[in-house]
Amino acid sequence: MTTVDTVRRRAMASGLAAICLWGSLATLSVLAGEVPPFQMVAMTFAIGAAIGIVRARWRGVGWAGLVRWPAQVWLVGIGGLFGYHALYFGALQLAPPAEANLVNYLWPLLIVLSSAPLAAESERGRLGWTHLAGAGLGFAGVALLAVGRGLNFTGDHALGYALALGCAFTWALYSVMSRRFGETPTDAIAGFCAASAVLSLLCHLVFERTVWPATPLAWLAVLALGLGPTGSAFYFWDHAVKRGDIRALGAFSYATPILSTAILIVCGLAEPTGALLLAALLVTIGAVLASRELWRK
Repeated sequence: MTTVDTVRRRAMASGLAAICLWGSLATLSVLAGEVPPFQMVAMTFAIGAAIGIVRARWRGVGWAGLVRWPAQVWLVGIGGLFGYHALYFGALQLAPPAEANLVNYLWPLLIVLSSAPLAAESERGRLGWTHLAGAGLGFAGVALLAVGRGLNFTGDHALGYALALGCAFTWALYSVMSRRFGETPTDAIAGFCAASAVLSLLCHLVFERTVWPATPLAWLAVLALGLGPTGSAFYFWDHAVKRGDIRALGAFSYATPILSTAILIVCGLAEPTGALLLAALLVTIGAVLASRELWRK
């Protein structure tokens, strides 16, 4: 195994860690209680920023090394983290959650499709039928899971669906553009989280009423959100899209809603269904197909 293969596989492991952490997002959000969305983002992103700052300072990175990035890097980072969540909350308010989430989960497929120009520099990096088939099976699995919960697309929620589609394009573009700025250290995520926390706080003050977590368990859930799915996961994902196989990562990402539903069921917050097992099978087959190159000798 070459050094390049080792780096790529470690990056893929980092991406899988991010996906697993995102799988806990729904359960932790339920346990956190009725905290308004923008307030939640401000609180958890502040924790996420603190993770990056402590990590960078421990390694001897100066304060300037956390913020001295080109304007386009800041635009991509803040647009990806804050822009995605702002659009997502808007979509959930203007469209039914099941339908909005299904449209939102076009982002892994969009990552696979938009990764082709990035990887065209080598034969190994070209977009192949296995990547397309893997991403397609993943989306089929998520669609099956959503249909099992009941779907009802209507024109009355067109704006919400449009915002959800904006979510998909925003996260896909953020992931792909992060790869283009591959020379930017992952330390930059701390600055993106801090800026997103400030913007979310401003939105909270304008649009929401402050509601603090009601119990110690709810506070622990908020802390866990900041340490995991809205904190460490962003650092793992940044490393993964810059050093790993972004096409396979796109297909792997469809495991997120499957894991999310499974964790809700284990915690007694949702009912098990046969659709979940079939959806998990489709996502697994898709992930194996899309990552076939990684397991070649």
